[in-house]
Amino acid sequence: MKLPRRNFLHLAAGAAALPAVSRFARAQAYPTRPVRIIVGFAAGGPADIVARLIGQWLSERLGQQFVVENRTGAATNIATEAVVRAPADGYTLLFVTAAATINTTLYEKLSFNLSRDIVPVAGLIRAPSVLEVNLSVPAKTVPEFIAYAKANPGKLTMASGGIGAPSHVFGELFKFMTGVNLVHVPYRGAAPAVTDLVAGQVQVYFDPIPNSIGYIRAGKVRPLAITSATRSEALPDVPTVSEFVPGYEASFWFGVGAPKATPAEIVDKLNKEINAALADPKMKARLADLGGTVLAGSPADFGKFIADETEKWAKVIKFAGIKAE
Repeated sequence: MKLPRRNFLHLAAGAAALPAVSRFARAQAYPTRPVRIIVGFAAGGPADIVARLIGQWLSERLGQQFVVENRTGAATNIATEAVVRAPADGYTLLFVTAAATINTTLYEKLSFNLSRDIVPVAGLIRAPSVLEVNLSVPAKTVPEFIAYAKANPGKLTMASGGIGAPSHVFGELFKFMTGVNLVHVPYRGAAPAVTDLVAGQVQVYFDPIPNSIGYIRAGKVRPLAITSATRSEALPDVPTVSEFVPGYEASFWFGVGAPKATPAEIVDKLNKEINAALADPKMKARLADLGGTVLAGSPADFGKFIADETEKWAKVIKFAGIKAE
């Protein structure tokens, strides 16, 4: 049977539109089952706390559970690889952190490429660390600390949460920009590092605000400066490093990513809901309590941010000659 030309063209156009309609319908229905958010850090830390906050928000907004799954090890590489290998259907998400951009240069033989294999979904927050010292260090300002360190080259020890951890590269950037000689002492995480700082086993630490603010308020460590470009609402009386070392800026940050080829409609839906969370006064207040400011924007904005951070820390790692263990 021959179809009239008009009917044929109508059917052909309808068939061509089916994939687009199907994608739209899939995005409208998403999610239809629980979604995993893979976090490369242990439960209870800042990353885990923020992941659970945004997971609860998405659960309430989208009607399915967004479950945080902690996959620790290899400086978050295990978590990243788990998401890279997952189906690109929006049901496995990666909690992206500053560590992921550092690892791109730090590890020479990764089985994945962050920029190629993970699709940026949305930024969440960025927060500074605190340049803080043990109370035995006589310096009370950044200029005094620089002068003291230069007068005692190689005698001050700098703690970090591990080789290549944000606290390590933040310190290496400071060393590069000021010319001071600090001896790096890596720990297995932030908690033992700050414990030894309080005890005087090490003298200086670039510690994330959420990890150290209790010790600062209790007077157990002395904060000298904030590592972000602007002062923190959590510690408004503490100056920034850049007030004394122009151009210095270092922040740890969190966001959400997904496996490559995840449908754009699902990425956009998640981005919209996450940005709604970041605009919510109660959520903003919770994040501010952690010392963070929102990192809102489109998936493209977050992708550019990741690219810029990767390039920045690549230069520091190469200058300092940092090698993964």
